[in-house]
Amino acid sequence: MGAVCVIVLCITLSLGLWPFYHPRNDVTWTPQAGGLAFGEYGTVFSSGPLMAADRWSDSGGSIEMWIQPDRSNSATILALYRPEKSLLVTLAQSETDLELNAEFKNDSGARVKWHFYQGNAFVSALRKKKAVFITVTCGPAGTKVYLDGTLVETAPNFWIPQDAFRSRLIVGDSPGQPDSFSGLVRGLAIYGAELNGAQIRRHYENWIADGRPDVDQTQYILALYLFNEKTGDTVRNQAGADGDLHIPERYMVIDKVALEPFWTEFNASGGYWRGNLKNIVGFIPLGFCFYAYFAVSGLRGRALLITIMVGALVSLTIEILQAALPTRDSGTTDLITNTIGTWVGVLCYQKT
Repeated sequence: MGAVCVIVLCITLSLGLWPFYHPRNDVTWTPQAGGLAFGEYGTVFSSGPLMAADRWSDSGGSIEMWIQPDRSNSATILALYRPEKSLLVTLAQSETDLELNAEFKNDSGARVKWHFYQGNAFVSALRKKKAVFITVTCGPAGTKVYLDGTLVETAPNFWIPQDAFRSRLIVGDSPGQPDSFSGLVRGLAIYGAELNGAQIRRHYENWIADGRPDVDQTQYILALYLFNEKTGDTVRNQAGADGDLHIPERYMVIDKVALEPFWTEFNASGGYWRGNLKNIVGFIPLGFCFYAYFAVSGLRGRALLITIMVGALVSLTIEILQAALPTRDSGTTDLITNTIGTWVGVLCYQKT
């Protein structure tokens, strides 16, 4: 029985820590279509924040992104990140929905966290395997979302801080945990002003026809990435000298979080609940075998407590080690679900 426990323990640790290495960054140029293709684990990021001080207005900012998702998935498409200001804004895919998240500290120092969804944003793109042009603007009236040049959502109570539009950029992934986007990125632009509907429609037509927007000085462009280099490890910022994007050789998460609190990990996506279910099921054999071993070893009165402690300690070990592995999440939600799985394994043995 002891040998079986050791085997189950080794299998559980292996599944929790696989893969044991830093994989290659799964980002490749697509010369035919133009752009960057993101695979299972891919990321591209700027070395620092956008700092074009002379290209900034007092009326918010805008993001334009031309992408083609290749499957229904939950992943971060773009992150605007300033850790020194506790600021993170993400544009994400939530299955077939588009999700916006903003986390920052307000003037009083209190942490603010906002998000909203634009339902079924990617249904047509996924079904027809075509690119979608996303524009997000923020100004005095709140945040607006445009798809293919048409206004589809207005969130008057959702505000993106102006500092977000001159932050560090991460394309195709999250700065804190692996959350890779799968698909094609064909264009990206950041503006230090809120674009209006006519400008957005014209930009969409320009991107489709010419592969770039027609921009004048009144639009305060901070960054423009055309993804037309076709080779190399750098995506040039066509709008200025700073803000080039780097394509690392190996996949990495630029500011990996260890033991992320469960209340910040929570989301309502199907992927989140499927992951939790896998964690519970994965620890059932460990609970079953270890409880059986302790029960027949003269520790029957304490077998339940000892088994639950073993499951929790194994889970904690995995989560600590996962903090050093770029492809794995390190969070406290797994501690809870793995421990529940251990307990379910105990119940399964008791029912036999």
